[in-house]
Amino acid sequence: MFDEPEEVPPENAYDPKVMAKDKSDEFRMHAELAAVLEGQRKFDARHLIDLKAPVARDLQQAMGKLEKGKILNGPLLDPEFHPEALRVLTIPASGGLSTNDYHIYRRPGETVIARWLVGDEVELYYTRLQAHFDAGLSGFRDEERQAQEWRQDPRTLAFLDALDAADLKMTDVYLRDVIRAGNLFVLSTQTAFEVNIAYLCDYIMGVPASEIVGKASAPADAPTENDLAWFYKLFALRGMENSTERMCFFLFLQKTGE
Repeated sequence: MFDEPEEVPPENAYDPKVMAKDKSDEFRMHAELAAVLEGQRKFDARHLIDLKAPVARDLQQAMGKLEKGKILNGPLLDPEFHPEALRVLTIPASGGLSTNDYHIYRRPGETVIARWLVGDEVELYYTRLQAHFDAGLSGFRDEERQAQEWRQDPRTLAFLDALDAADLKMTDVYLRDVIRAGNLFVLSTQTAFEVNIAYLCDYIMGVPASEIVGKASAPADAPTENDLAWFYKLFALRGMENSTERMCFFLFLQKTGE
């Protein structure tokens, strides 16, 4: 049997600036997930099993449609899709759903979570998003300097310097000023083919997995890696309704293999 050919890394795979950007993106994605899901653990958000099947399907179809309406695969939505984006953002008002809370619909092996934020709730979200990113990146930089700086390797030192320069402002990354100034609508997504459902629920949300995905789908007392592995996709829709800033998060979770 022939050996598999070795994969050749990209030409810039070991570029210190590229490595620092990749690590920065990793902390940004984790910060987003934490800021979206920590509401019940940190604030007064509730998890409510009140999302009806037609609404869940409507949201899933709408997010899929909006994802296809992004300009040049970027986060900005084509103006043609603005009315649909606004409809999704204002579902709490039209459908009698609360903002800030987590509205959940679940079936065996599958769960969807919708959360809307309005006004000051959006402001708090961005504050928490920045705090999560800063804490994660800062902690990593300190650990890397303590562990690696003594080597005085030029590439390592360049990587550490690039990490020091990775001072991202989440409001810039997520185009908040552009949205507020131009009445534009933005949709970003985040996908993972395997996420630890216990980590997601117990650690980030502060809620047992059984309360989010249901007892039948929750991991057993002594779970295997397969029991814990779930696919997830997070949609983050942002825009304005007149002078009011709005956000909608739609999280699709499916047990791996189902």
